[in-house]
Amino acid sequence: MAREFFHDLFENAVGAFKGRNLLWHLLAVVLTIIILNSGLDWYYFNATRIPGLRPWLFPAVRLGMFLPVLLPPALLAAGAIAGSSRTANTALALAQAAILGLVVSSFYKAFTGRIPPPHFFRHAQPGPLADISHGFRFGLLRGGMFWGWPSSHTTVAFAMAVSLWKLFPESRLVRYGALIYALYVGIGVSMTIHWLSEFAAGAVIGSVIGSVVGKRFYRPAEGAPDRGA
Repeated sequence: MAREFFHDLFENAVGAFKGRNLLWHLLAVVLTIIILNSGLDWYYFNATRIPGLRPWLFPAVRLGMFLPVLLPPALLAAGAIAGSSRTANTALALAQAAILGLVVSSFYKAFTGRIPPPHFFRHAQPGPLADISHGFRFGLLRGGMFWGWPSSHTTVAFAMAVSLWKLFPESRLVRYGALIYALYVGIGVSMTIHWLSEFAAGAVIGSVIGSVVGKRFYRPAEGAPDRGA
């Protein structure tokens, strides 16, 4: 199982950039340029850093950080206890989606060096602020690998969600529940620790990764017709 997992990990890493999938990465770049040049990043920052929203949205930061770490091993253990190969397969798919989402987003961050938004309530600060939404420090590790473009929280959340969407075509509960989770994480971090364009780029890149992983790991439910991924 471990050997197949790491073999598929490499294949899916390549597949996320192969052929038409590469165009989705380009779309993430184009969306970022449009949001930046339109001034929407800065407008969104000023409109959403409101104290009343923080209690509802900041938990998305922690959820997007801990769920990708805790859920795959929990499902793997549950699959082993219940003797469910599908649950175990889902655990491996989610683990791979999370790993690839984190690696790919960190790779981009290492070279783009995007300056993060100020981490305080916009309306608690007197006077105008300088617009720093266009700040990039291109070059290797000039801005570290934690903050920046694209949002890793969003990339990982959408990678996992789209994987589940592909793995469970028969379950609306799983599919739409996964989508709601990804949107909550993405929107939550875009209103707390990331720019709007970082959320948008992470959603696109994460969806590509999740689609590739989900297709490779897809197995029809027992007794259900094979509808494909």
